[in-house]
Amino acid sequence: MSFQNMWLRALAALLMVIATIFHPLPALAQSELTRKAKTKVAPAYPELARRMNITGTVKVLVVVAPNGTLKDTKIVGGNPLLVNAAMDALKKWKFEAADSESTGTVEFKFQPQE
Repeated sequence: MSFQNMWLRALAALLMVIATIFHPLPALAQSELTRKAKTKVAPAYPELARRMNITGTVKVLVVVAPNGTLKDTKIVGGNPLLVNAAMDALKKWKFEAADSESTGTVEFKFQPQE
């Protein structure tokens, strides 16, 4: 196998990996979560982000089980310095019970307090 063929195969494999990683989520999953939260906990603003004056929004794709607990989460956007605070807060949320699972996005907006 020539160097050129190996290079083309490696490039094709890399493109497939990139396409898999950046494949858009289904339209339903990108919508706002409609299940009502019984308990919401606000995230703590990370001290390092505050000192660096970092602001932004963290978007999390969530799957809520029928009993109202979080079944699965996936970060879909946000500054890495803010993600952990958002996830720590989201783990404490409780939702109303429903007949089936619910999927949607939850957003946390981080703005330093003046």
